[in-house]
Amino acid sequence: MPGFELFGSAERKEVHDVLETGVLMRYGFDGMRNSHWKAKELESELSNVLQSDYVQLVSSGTAAVSVALAAAGVGAGDEVIMPTFTFVASFEAIMMLGAIPVLVDIDDTLALSPKAVEEAITPKTKAIMIVQMCGSMGDMSALQDISKRHDLLLIEDACQAIGGSYQGKPLGSIGDLGCFSFDFVKTVTCGEGGAVITSNKNYYTHADHYSDHGHDHIGLDRGVETHPFLGYNFRISELHAAVGLAQVRRLPEFLSIQKANHNILRTALSEIPEVTFRTVPDGGVESYAFLSFFLPDLELARKASKSLKEAGVDGCFHYYDNNWHYVRKWEHLKELKSLYPIAAEVKTGLEYLKTKTFVKSDHYIGRNISCLIKLSWTEAEVKERAKKMVKAIKDTLIVA
Repeated sequence: MPGFELFGSAERKEVHDVLETGVLMRYGFDGMRNSHWKAKELESELSNVLQSDYVQLVSSGTAAVSVALAAAGVGAGDEVIMPTFTFVASFEAIMMLGAIPVLVDIDDTLALSPKAVEEAITPKTKAIMIVQMCGSMGDMSALQDISKRHDLLLIEDACQAIGGSYQGKPLGSIGDLGCFSFDFVKTVTCGEGGAVITSNKNYYTHADHYSDHGHDHIGLDRGVETHPFLGYNFRISELHAAVGLAQVRRLPEFLSIQKANHNILRTALSEIPEVTFRTVPDGGVESYAFLSFFLPDLELARKASKSLKEAGVDGCFHYYDNNWHYVRKWEHLKELKSLYPIAAEVKTGLEYLKTKTFVKSDHYIGRNISCLIKLSWTEAEVKERAKKMVKAIKDTLIVA
Protein backbone atom coordinates (compact mmCIF):
# COMPACT_ATOMS: atom_id res chain seq x y z
CA MET A 1 0.00 0.00 0.00
CA PRO A 2 -0.72 2.57 -1.32
CA GLY A 3 -2.09 1.88 -4.79
CA PHE A 4 -1.02 5.24 -6.18
CA GLU A 5 2.54 3.91 -6.31
CA LEU A 6 1.60 1.82 -9.32
CA PHE A 7 -0.61 4.14 -11.36
CA GLY A 8 -0.44 3.27 -15.04
CA SER A 9 -2.27 2.87 -18.32
CA ALA A 10 -5.26 1.08 -16.76
CA GLU A 11 -6.08 4.05 -14.52
CA ARG A 12 -5.51 6.56 -17.32
CA LYS A 13 -7.83 4.63 -19.66
CA GLU A 14 -10.74 4.66 -17.20
CA VAL A 15 -10.28 8.36 -16.41
CA HIS A 16 -10.07 9.18 -20.14
CA ASP A 17 -13.45 7.49 -20.67
CA VAL A 18 -15.03 9.90 -18.19
CA LEU A 19 -13.29 13.00 -19.54
CA GLU A 20 -14.33 12.05 -23.06
CA THR A 21 -18.01 12.14 -22.09
CA GLY A 22 -17.67 15.16 -19.80
CA VAL A 23 -20.06 13.59 -17.26
CA LEU A 24 -18.32 13.76 -13.89
CA MET A 25 -21.39 13.07 -11.73
CA ARG A 26 -22.40 9.51 -10.96
CA TYR A 27 -26.16 10.14 -11.35
CA GLY A 28 -28.14 11.39 -14.35
CA PHE A 29 -27.03 12.75 -17.73
CA ASP A 30 -27.73 9.33 -19.25
CA GLY A 31 -27.69 10.46 -22.88
CA MET A 32 -24.24 12.02 -22.63
CA ARG A 33 -22.46 9.07 -21.04
CA ASN A 34 -21.70 6.89 -24.01
CA SER A 35 -22.56 3.92 -21.75
CA HIS A 36 -19.87 4.82 -19.18
CA TRP A 37 -21.05 4.28 -15.60
CA LYS A 38 -17.83 4.03 -13.59
CA ALA A 39 -19.38 4.16 -10.12
CA LYS A 40 -21.85 1.39 -10.99
CA GLU A 41 -19.06 -0.71 -12.49
CA LEU A 42 -16.87 -0.24 -9.42
CA GLU A 43 -19.75 -1.22 -7.12
CA SER A 44 -20.21 -4.39 -9.16
CA GLU A 45 -16.49 -5.23 -9.03
CA LEU A 46 -16.39 -4.65 -5.27
CA SER A 47 -19.47 -6.82 -4.78
CA ASN A 48 -17.61 -9.71 -6.39
CA VAL A 49 -14.27 -9.10 -4.66
CA LEU A 50 -15.79 -8.58 -1.22
CA GLN A 51 -18.45 -11.30 -1.55
CA SER A 52 -21.18 -8.89 -0.58
CA ASP A 53 -24.66 -8.60 -2.07
CA TYR A 54 -24.73 -4.81 -2.01
CA VAL A 55 -22.17 -2.02 -2.32
CA GLN A 56 -22.74 1.72 -2.02
CA LEU A 57 -19.90 4.01 -3.01
CA VAL A 58 -19.45 7.20 -1.01
CA SER A 59 -17.03 10.11 -0.87
CA SER A 60 -14.63 8.82 1.82
CA GLY A 61 -14.01 6.17 4.45
CA THR A 62 -15.28 8.59 7.09
CA ALA A 63 -18.48 9.01 5.10
CA ALA A 64 -18.72 5.21 4.82
CA VAL A 65 -18.77 4.83 8.61
CA SER A 66 -21.38 7.57 9.07
CA VAL A 67 -23.56 6.22 6.27
CA ALA A 68 -23.29 2.63 7.57
CA LEU A 69 -24.34 3.67 11.07
CA ALA A 70 -27.15 5.89 9.81
CA ALA A 71 -28.40 3.21 7.42
CA ALA A 72 -28.74 0.80 10.36
CA GLY A 73 -30.59 3.37 12.48
CA VAL A 74 -27.85 4.53 14.84
CA GLY A 75 -28.48 8.09 16.03
CA ALA A 76 -28.99 10.49 18.89
CA GLY A 77 -27.97 9.12 22.27
CA ASP A 78 -27.01 5.67 21.02
CA GLU A 79 -23.68 4.27 22.19
CA VAL A 80 -21.21 2.79 19.72
CA ILE A 81 -18.34 0.75 21.15
CA MET A 82 -15.06 1.44 19.34
CA PRO A 83 -11.33 0.82 19.97
CA THR A 84 -8.76 3.17 21.44
CA PHE A 85 -6.50 2.49 18.45
CA THR A 86 -8.02 3.77 15.22
CA PHE A 87 -8.12 6.94 13.14
CA VAL A 88 -9.93 10.00 14.50
CA ALA A 89 -12.56 9.52 11.78
CA SER A 90 -14.10 6.72 13.86
CA PHE A 91 -15.36 8.93 16.66
CA GLU A 92 -16.02 11.85 14.27
CA ALA A 93 -18.38 9.70 12.20
CA ILE A 94 -20.22 8.48 15.30
CA MET A 95 -20.60 11.97 16.78
CA MET A 96 -21.85 13.42 13.49
CA LEU A 97 -25.00 11.36 14.01
CA GLY A 98 -25.43 12.53 17.60
CA ALA A 99 -24.32 9.13 18.90
CA ILE A 100 -21.76 8.54 21.65
CA PRO A 101 -18.41 6.84 21.02
CA VAL A 102 -17.52 4.44 23.84
CA LEU A 103 -13.79 3.74 23.68
CA VAL A 104 -12.54 0.41 25.00
CA ASP A 105 -9.23 -1.41 25.21
CA ILE A 106 -7.53 -3.39 22.48
CA ASP A 107 -5.62 -6.65 22.87
CA ASP A 108 -2.58 -8.21 21.17
CA THR A 109 -4.42 -8.29 17.84
CA LEU A 110 -4.29 -4.44 17.97
CA ALA A 111 -8.08 -4.57 17.62
CA LEU A 112 -11.01 -4.63 20.04
CA SER A 113 -10.65 -6.82 23.10
CA PRO A 114 -13.84 -8.94 23.29
CA LYS A 115 -13.66 -8.87 27.10
CA ALA A 116 -13.48 -5.07 27.11
CA VAL A 117 -16.39 -4.89 24.68
CA GLU A 118 -18.59 -7.12 26.84
CA GLU A 119 -17.83 -5.03 29.92
CA ALA A 120 -18.75 -1.79 28.13
CA ILE A 121 -22.25 -2.80 27.02
CA THR A 122 -25.12 -0.79 28.54
CA PRO A 123 -28.83 -0.44 27.72
CA LYS A 124 -27.87 2.42 25.38
CA THR A 125 -25.39 0.36 23.32
CA LYS A 126 -26.53 0.05 19.70
CA ALA A 127 -23.43 -1.12 17.85
CA ILE A 128 -19.95 -2.57 18.14
CA MET A 129 -17.47 -1.17 15.64
CA ILE A 130 -14.37 -3.27 15.02
CA VAL A 131 -11.55 -1.32 13.31
CA GLN A 132 -9.15 -3.56 11.41
CA MET A 133 -6.12 -1.32 11.71
CA CYS A 134 -2.92 -1.91 9.78
CA GLY A 135 -4.34 -4.70 7.64
CA SER A 136 -5.48 -7.29 10.19
CA MET A 137 -8.41 -8.22 12.38
CA GLY A 138 -9.47 -8.92 15.94
CA ASP A 139 -11.24 -12.01 17.24
CA MET A 140 -14.17 -11.84 14.84
CA SER A 141 -15.85 -15.01 16.13
CA ALA A 142 -15.97 -13.66 19.69
CA LEU A 143 -17.26 -10.27 18.52
CA GLN A 144 -19.94 -11.91 16.38
CA ASP A 145 -21.01 -13.97 19.38
CA ILE A 146 -21.22 -10.89 21.62
CA SER A 147 -23.19 -8.89 19.05
CA LYS A 148 -25.70 -11.73 18.57
CA ARG A 149 -26.17 -12.41 22.29
CA HIS A 150 -26.80 -8.73 23.02
CA ASP A 151 -28.71 -8.00 19.79
CA LEU A 152 -26.18 -5.37 18.69
CA LEU A 153 -25.03 -4.28 15.25
CA LEU A 154 -21.52 -5.35 14.26
CA ILE A 155 -19.90 -2.75 12.03
CA GLU A 156 -16.55 -3.52 10.37
CA ASP A 157 -14.26 -0.60 9.62
CA ALA A 158 -11.99 -2.34 7.12
CA CYS A 159 -10.61 0.90 5.72
CA GLN A 160 -7.00 -0.28 6.11
CA ALA A 161 -7.63 -3.96 5.48
CA ILE A 162 -9.01 -4.56 1.99
CA GLY A 163 -7.82 -7.97 0.85
CA GLY A 164 -7.68 -9.47 4.34
CA SER A 165 -9.99 -12.31 5.32
CA TYR A 166 -11.28 -14.31 8.28
CA GLN A 167 -12.28 -17.96 7.98
CA GLY A 168 -12.47 -17.56 4.22
CA LYS A 169 -14.65 -14.44 4.23
CA PRO A 170 -13.31 -11.03 3.14
CA LEU A 171 -12.91 -8.52 5.95
CA GLY A 172 -15.83 -6.13 5.82
CA SER A 173 -18.30 -8.86 4.81
CA ILE A 174 -18.55 -10.54 8.22
CA GLY A 175 -20.54 -8.00 10.23
CA ASP A 176 -23.87 -6.33 9.44
CA LEU A 177 -22.12 -3.63 7.43
CA GLY A 178 -18.54 -3.08 6.30
CA CYS A 179 -16.75 0.18 5.57
CA PHE A 180 -13.84 0.88 3.23
CA SER A 181 -11.65 3.86 2.40
CA PHE A 182 -10.13 4.53 -0.99
CA ASP A 183 -8.21 7.68 -0.11
CA PHE A 184 -4.79 8.47 -1.54
CA VAL A 185 -2.80 6.24 0.83
CA LYS A 186 -4.90 3.07 0.76
CA THR A 187 -4.05 -0.18 -1.05
CA VAL A 188 -6.82 0.60 -3.55
CA THR A 189 -7.23 4.32 -4.12
CA CYS A 190 -9.76 6.55 -5.85
CA GLY A 191 -7.87 9.63 -4.68
CA GLU A 192 -10.81 10.18 -2.35
CA GLY A 193 -13.62 7.70 -1.86
CA GLY A 194 -15.13 4.95 0.22
CA ALA A 195 -17.73 2.21 0.23
CA VAL A 196 -20.36 0.61 2.44
CA ILE A 197 -21.03 -3.09 1.90
CA THR A 198 -23.82 -5.23 3.29
CA SER A 199 -25.96 -8.25 2.55
CA ASN A 200 -29.00 -6.58 4.13
CA LYS A 201 -31.19 -5.08 1.41
CA ASN A 202 -32.83 -2.55 3.72
CA TYR A 203 -29.47 -1.24 4.94
CA TYR A 204 -28.31 -0.95 1.33
CA THR A 205 -31.42 0.96 0.26
CA HIS A 206 -31.00 3.32 3.21
CA ALA A 207 -27.32 3.86 2.36
CA ASP A 208 -28.11 4.46 -1.31
CA HIS A 209 -30.72 7.11 -0.49
CA TYR A 210 -29.05 8.69 2.54
CA SER A 211 -25.75 9.33 0.73
CA ASP A 212 -27.53 11.38 -1.97
CA HIS A 213 -29.81 13.80 -0.12
CA GLY A 214 -32.45 11.10 0.40
CA HIS A 215 -33.05 10.62 -3.35
CA ASP A 216 -34.92 7.37 -3.97
CA HIS A 217 -33.16 6.81 -7.35
CA ILE A 218 -36.38 5.47 -8.85
CA GLY A 219 -37.10 6.28 -12.48
CA LEU A 220 -35.03 7.78 -15.25
CA ASP A 221 -35.60 11.47 -14.51
CA ARG A 222 -33.57 12.66 -11.54
CA GLY A 223 -35.75 15.76 -11.37
CA VAL A 224 -38.83 13.80 -10.35
CA GLU A 225 -37.22 11.46 -7.81
CA THR A 226 -38.77 11.65 -4.36
CA HIS A 227 -37.10 11.91 -0.96
CA PRO A 228 -38.40 9.23 1.43
CA PHE A 229 -36.23 10.63 4.24
CA LEU A 230 -33.53 13.16 5.06
CA GLY A 231 -30.04 12.65 3.72
CA TYR A 232 -26.71 14.31 3.01
CA ASN A 233 -24.31 14.57 0.10
CA PHE A 234 -21.74 11.79 0.39
CA ARG A 235 -21.56 11.10 -3.35
CA ILE A 236 -18.43 9.94 -5.14
CA SER A 237 -17.63 11.41 -8.57
CA GLU A 238 -17.21 9.42 -11.77
CA LEU A 239 -13.58 10.54 -11.99
CA HIS A 240 -12.76 9.12 -8.58
CA ALA A 241 -14.70 5.95 -9.32
CA ALA A 242 -12.84 5.52 -12.61
CA VAL A 243 -9.49 5.45 -10.82
CA GLY A 244 -10.82 2.99 -8.25
CA LEU A 245 -12.25 0.74 -10.95
CA ALA A 246 -8.82 0.24 -12.49
CA GLN A 247 -7.24 -0.17 -9.07
CA VAL A 248 -9.62 -2.78 -7.68
CA ARG A 249 -9.02 -4.94 -10.75
CA ARG A 250 -5.34 -4.87 -9.79
CA LEU A 251 -5.98 -5.84 -6.16
CA PRO A 252 -4.61 -9.41 -6.52
CA GLU A 253 -1.40 -7.95 -7.97
CA PHE A 254 -1.12 -5.46 -5.11
CA LEU A 255 -1.78 -8.09 -2.43
CA SER A 256 0.83 -10.43 -3.89
CA ILE A 257 3.45 -7.68 -3.74
CA GLN A 258 2.49 -6.68 -0.21
CA LYS A 259 2.69 -10.27 1.02
CA ALA A 260 6.10 -10.88 -0.57
CA ASN A 261 7.56 -7.66 0.89
CA HIS A 262 5.95 -8.29 4.27
CA ASN A 263 7.36 -11.82 4.47
CA ILE A 264 10.92 -10.67 3.69
CA LEU A 265 10.81 -8.12 6.50
CA ARG A 266 9.11 -10.44 8.98
CA THR A 267 11.58 -13.25 8.33
CA ALA A 268 14.47 -10.87 8.99
CA LEU A 269 13.00 -9.48 12.23
CA SER A 270 12.15 -13.00 13.44
CA GLU A 271 15.87 -13.48 14.05
CA ILE A 272 15.67 -11.05 16.99
CA PRO A 273 14.41 -12.92 20.10
CA GLU A 274 13.08 -9.76 21.72
CA VAL A 275 10.78 -9.01 18.76
CA THR A 276 7.31 -10.56 18.75
CA PHE A 277 4.50 -10.00 16.29
CA ARG A 278 0.91 -8.90 16.39
CA THR A 279 -1.49 -11.82 16.91
CA VAL A 280 -3.57 -12.79 13.89
CA PRO A 281 -6.56 -14.89 15.04
CA ASP A 282 -6.84 -18.48 13.83
CA GLY A 283 -8.41 -18.48 10.38
CA GLY A 284 -7.32 -14.92 9.72
CA VAL A 285 -5.27 -13.73 6.76
CA GLU A 286 -3.76 -10.25 6.83
CA SER A 287 -3.82 -7.91 3.86
CA TYR A 288 -0.08 -7.46 4.55
CA ALA A 289 -0.44 -3.68 4.29
CA PHE A 290 1.72 -3.26 7.43
CA LEU A 291 4.18 -5.29 9.45
CA SER A 292 3.26 -4.80 13.12
CA PHE A 293 5.58 -6.02 15.86
CA PHE A 294 6.25 -5.58 19.58
CA LEU A 295 9.37 -4.74 21.55
CA PRO A 296 9.72 -5.63 25.26
CA ASP A 297 8.66 -2.24 26.67
CA LEU A 298 7.66 1.33 25.89
CA GLU A 299 11.09 2.92 26.18
CA LEU A 300 12.72 0.36 23.90
CA ALA A 301 9.97 0.89 21.33
CA ARG A 302 10.53 4.65 21.47
CA LYS A 303 14.27 4.24 21.07
CA ALA A 304 13.86 1.70 18.27
CA SER A 305 11.47 4.04 16.46
CA LYS A 306 14.06 6.82 16.65
CA SER A 307 16.84 4.47 15.50
CA LEU A 308 14.78 3.35 12.50
CA LYS A 309 14.27 6.95 11.41
CA GLU A 310 17.97 7.73 11.85
CA ALA A 311 18.79 4.66 9.71
CA GLY A 312 16.63 6.04 6.91
CA VAL A 313 13.82 3.54 7.38
CA ASP A 314 10.70 5.60 6.70
CA GLY A 315 7.06 4.63 7.18
CA CYS A 316 7.43 3.02 10.63
CA PHE A 317 4.96 4.31 13.20
CA HIS A 318 5.12 4.22 16.98
CA TYR A 319 1.50 5.17 17.63
CA TYR A 320 1.77 5.72 21.38
CA ASP A 321 2.59 9.42 20.94
CA ASN A 322 0.61 9.86 17.72
CA ASN A 323 -2.30 12.33 17.85
CA TRP A 324 -4.20 10.91 14.86
CA HIS A 325 -4.48 7.25 15.78
CA TYR A 326 -4.38 6.72 19.54
CA VAL A 327 -6.53 7.91 22.44
CA ARG A 328 -3.69 9.45 24.51
CA LYS A 329 -3.39 12.51 22.28
CA TRP A 330 -7.05 13.03 21.38
CA GLU A 331 -7.40 16.20 23.45
CA HIS A 332 -9.89 17.67 20.98
CA LEU A 333 -12.20 14.75 21.78
CA LYS A 334 -11.60 14.68 25.52
CA GLU A 335 -12.15 18.44 25.82
CA LEU A 336 -14.90 18.54 23.18
CA LYS A 337 -13.25 21.29 21.17
CA SER A 338 -16.00 21.81 18.63
CA LEU A 339 -16.96 24.61 16.24
CA TYR A 340 -20.63 23.84 16.92
CA PRO A 341 -22.48 23.13 20.15
CA ILE A 342 -22.36 19.50 21.28
CA ALA A 343 -25.66 18.00 22.44
CA ALA A 344 -25.95 17.73 26.23
CA GLU A 345 -26.55 13.98 25.99
CA VAL A 346 -23.31 13.51 24.06
CA LYS A 347 -21.38 15.71 26.50
CA THR A 348 -22.65 13.65 29.40
CA GLY A 349 -21.88 10.44 27.56
CA LEU A 350 -18.26 11.48 27.03
CA GLU A 351 -17.56 12.54 30.60
CA TYR A 352 -15.82 9.19 31.18
CA LEU A 353 -12.90 10.25 28.96
CA LYS A 354 -11.78 12.85 31.50
CA THR A 355 -10.76 10.18 34.00
CA LYS A 356 -10.71 6.80 32.24
CA THR A 357 -7.35 5.13 31.69
CA PHE A 358 -6.57 2.48 29.11
CA VAL A 359 -3.74 0.53 30.71
CA LYS A 360 -4.12 -2.55 28.52
CA SER A 361 -4.13 -0.49 25.33
CA ASP A 362 -1.04 1.39 26.54
CA HIS A 363 0.65 -1.96 27.12
CA TYR A 364 0.20 -3.00 23.49
CA ILE A 365 0.46 0.31 21.64
CA GLY A 366 3.37 1.44 23.78
CA ARG A 367 5.43 -1.56 22.63
CA ASN A 368 4.19 -1.67 19.05
CA ILE A 369 5.79 -0.42 15.85
CA SER A 370 3.84 -0.73 12.60
CA CYS A 371 5.73 -0.41 9.33
CA LEU A 372 4.03 0.42 6.06
CA ILE A 373 4.56 -2.08 3.24
CA LYS A 374 5.09 -0.30 -0.07
CA LEU A 375 4.22 -1.64 -3.51
CA SER A 376 6.98 0.17 -5.37
CA TRP A 377 9.95 -1.47 -3.62
CA THR A 378 12.19 -3.74 -5.64
CA GLU A 379 13.25 -7.02 -4.02
CA ALA A 380 16.74 -5.59 -3.52
CA GLU A 381 15.28 -2.52 -1.78
CA VAL A 382 13.18 -4.67 0.55
CA LYS A 383 16.18 -6.80 1.51
CA GLU A 384 18.29 -3.70 2.14
CA ARG A 385 15.49 -2.28 4.25
CA ALA A 386 15.33 -5.52 6.23
CA LYS A 387 19.07 -5.28 7.01
CA LYS A 388 18.70 -1.68 8.20
CA MET A 389 15.73 -2.57 10.39
CA VAL A 390 17.48 -5.52 12.01
CA LYS A 391 20.63 -3.47 12.69
CA ALA A 392 18.69 -0.49 14.09
CA ILE A 393 16.69 -2.67 16.46
CA LYS A 394 19.66 -4.79 17.54
CA ASP A 395 21.71 -1.65 18.21
CA THR A 396 18.84 -0.31 20.34
CA LEU A 397 18.69 -3.50 22.37
CA ILE A 398 22.46 -3.59 22.86
CA VAL A 399 22.60 -0.03 24.16
CA ALA A 400 19.69 -0.76 26.49
